[in-house]
Amino acid sequence: MKQDRFHGRVGGRSRACEWPGCLDHGEFRAPGRKGSDFDGPGQYRWFCLEHVRRFNAGYDWFEGMSAEEIMAAQHPIHGWDRQTRAFSPTAGVDAAPRWADFKDPLEAISGRARAQRPAQRADGKVFSPEERKALNVLGLDIDADRRALRGRYAELVHALHPDRNGGDRSSEKRLQAVVEAYQLLRKAAVFC
Repeated sequence: MKQDRFHGRVGGRSRACEWPGCLDHGEFRAPGRKGSDFDGPGQYRWFCLEHVRRFNAGYDWFEGMSAEEIMAAQHPIHGWDRQTRAFSPTAGVDAAPRWADFKDPLEAISGRARAQRPAQRADGKVFSPEERKALNVLGLDIDADRRALRGRYAELVHALHPDRNGGDRSSEKRLQAVVEAYQLLRKAAVFC
C-alpha cells in the first residue's frame, strides 16, 4: 500500500468511492462504522478527495457520548489516569504474564519465568538468583538449613580435593565452584 503522506492519499489498489452515486476512485480513507479495538484496526470507508472533505466536515468523534464522557475525553490527562503494566508499582512482576494463556509444551517460556522468579522457602525467606545457583552447585534443597549447608560443603570438599582423591586434579574447577558457592551462601541473609 503506497501512501502520499502530504495529502493522505493511499494508492495501490483501485477502490470505488463509497459516497452514494460517486464513480471516482476512493483514495482517501475515513473512519468506518466499526472502530479500532482488540480484534483489529477496525473498518475504513474510502472516498474521493471531494467526498472525504465532506465526510470530515460532518464527522463527530463524540457522537453517542454523554456530556461527562466528552468532558473526560477532552481532559488533558485522558488515557494517562490508568496504570500500564510496565509502570505499575510492581511492574507486573506479581501478575501472570499475558503469554501464560498459551500452550508451552517445551516449557520454554514458563521455565524462563520460573528461573527469574525469586525462590522462597517455607519460612518465607527469599533466595536471590545467585544464591539459587549456589544451592544448585552444592546440590542442596531450597529448605536446607545452616547445618545442612556446612555438612554438604564438607562432604564435597572431601570428595573433590586433590589430597583426598589420590592427586587427581580433574575436579579442581568443580571444587572451586563449590568453595565460591559456600562462601556466598554462608554470608546470605537466609542462613543468618
